[in-house]
This record gives sequence, C-alpha cells and structure tokens, in this order.
Amino acid sequence: MEKTIRLFFTGFSMGTADLIPGVSGGTIAFISGIYEELIFSIKKVTGTVIKLFLHGKIAQGIKEIPFRFLLPLGLGIGTAIFTLAKLLSYLLKTYPTYVWALFFGLVFMSTIIVMKRVKRWNIACMLSFALATISAYLLVGMVPVETPANALMFFLSGMIAICAMILPGISGSFILLLLGKYQQVLALVTERNIVMLAIFAAGCAVGISLFSRVLSWLFKHYHDISIAILSGFMLGSIRKLWPWKEVVATRINSHGVEVPLVEKNILPSALDISVFFAVALAILGTILVYQLERFHAIQEK
Repeated sequence: MEKTIRLFFTGFSMGTADLIPGVSGGTIAFISGIYEELIFSIKKVTGTVIKLFLHGKIAQGIKEIPFRFLLPLGLGIGTAIFTLAKLLSYLLKTYPTYVWALFFGLVFMSTIIVMKRVKRWNIACMLSFALATISAYLLVGMVPVETPANALMFFLSGMIAICAMILPGISGSFILLLLGKYQQVLALVTERNIVMLAIFAAGCAVGISLFSRVLSWLFKHYHDISIAILSGFMLGSIRKLWPWKEVVATRINSHGVEVPLVEKNILPSALDISVFFAVALAILGTILVYQLERFHAIQEK
C-alpha cells in the first residue's frame, strides 16, 4: 500500500512537471528511482502484451501487464493534468518569474543527481554530455511555429512530445510549444474535447511504443553514455527556465491572444523583494529535489 501511494504521488509530480514548458516528467521519474522500471514496463505493455492480445490470449496478456506499477503512476499523472492545467496556466501568466525560479532550482539539482548515476566518467561520456548540453541549449532557444489544429497534427505532435516527456531534461510541453500545440492541447483538456484528446493520445501511444525500445537498448548496451546524455539534456534545458526574461517578439495565437514568441534571458533590473523571493524559490526547489532523492535512497536500502 505504501508503494502504491508513493507511485501515485510520483505520477502526480510527473504530470505536474509535464504541464510546465521546460520541465520533464522523466526527470521526476529518474530522481524517484523508477525510470528504468518505467521504460521496461512501457516496452512490455507495447510489445509482449499486445502480441498476446493479437493472438487471442487476452487473459494471459492481462496477467503480463504490471498494473501495480503502471496503474497508480498513471492515475497520478492523469490527476495532475486534469486538476492543475488551469491553475498552472494562471500561475504562468500571473507569476511567471516565480514559477520559472522554482523549476530552475528543481531541474538544476536534478541534473547534479542524475550525473552521479554515471559510474565512470570517461572521454566518451564527457563528450556525449557536452554535445547533449549544447543540443538542448540550442533546442530550447528555437522559435515556436504555428501548426494547424487538425487530427493529423495532433497525432504527430503526440508522437514527438511523448518521447520528450519520458526523457529527463527534455520537456514534452516545450516540444508542444515549439510545434504550436501547447495552448491547443491545454484547450482540449479544459474543454474536454474527447475526440481530439483520443487522437493525441493515440499518437503518444505509438511514439512511446517505439521510443521505449530505443531507450531500453541504450540503457542495456551503453548505460553510462546514456545517463551522460540525459544529464546533458537536463543541463542545457535550464536555459528555458531562467526566471528573468525579456520579450523580444510576440505573436497572435489561435485564440486571438497576443503571446510571447521570442524571449531572451536577462538579469533582474533591480534587487527588490521579488528577486529575493524568486531566489528563495529556486533554493527551495533544490532542497526539495535533494530531500526527495535522499528519501528514495533510504527506501531502496
């Protein structure tokens, strides 16, 4: 029962993180110590279980599904997405600096923790880490585009975004933002557009089925290099989370509202109370992740 509750709240944290452009639910899974089990479970469900179903062995296929792991985790993710979508949209619009500051601290400390999972830092690991950091840094600086709000684009966006959502450091929400789909998908959730959500979910299912196999193979054959790449992605993505930004250009979104298009990171214009509060939130974020990692380390003993 204790493990079930812990998995639910881990899922809730993952769902919350995936709602924030620039933060990855995969990061939460990694520091919670469930990442490799998550990848294995996804691979099993989208492989062994489906094969059994296709051969008419329904009962045997159901027995193979790791319900005790996936069900509480999935419920936690779903609960966060459906209960916090409006709140996080409001907070990002009203208190963006504070939200970014908190998650800056969370991801920064998460990067340090993930880097410790590399057993031996050799030249290959260091080079992989550097290339991943640079790639993520450039990726999060890309200019978002506007894509059609049709079924095909929602399906393709789901395929691409789900791969990022299970990668520590690469935010599925930010990928949606780059594709011009972030606000559109949030609207689907708040408006309960079941048909389009189902199409988006189908794209996610296809994407995660394919990508989980790639990740599983990499962890099996190139564990340290894979971790180095993931930690590099996390470090590079911090660019997106810097709390103080200046809007360089704006655009009109699909709802006719003016929103930021290009932003650049700046230093705060003055050392007022808001700056100290933002710094305090960033420090709080690092402490929360550090304590979470210690808690899970104790649980594993």
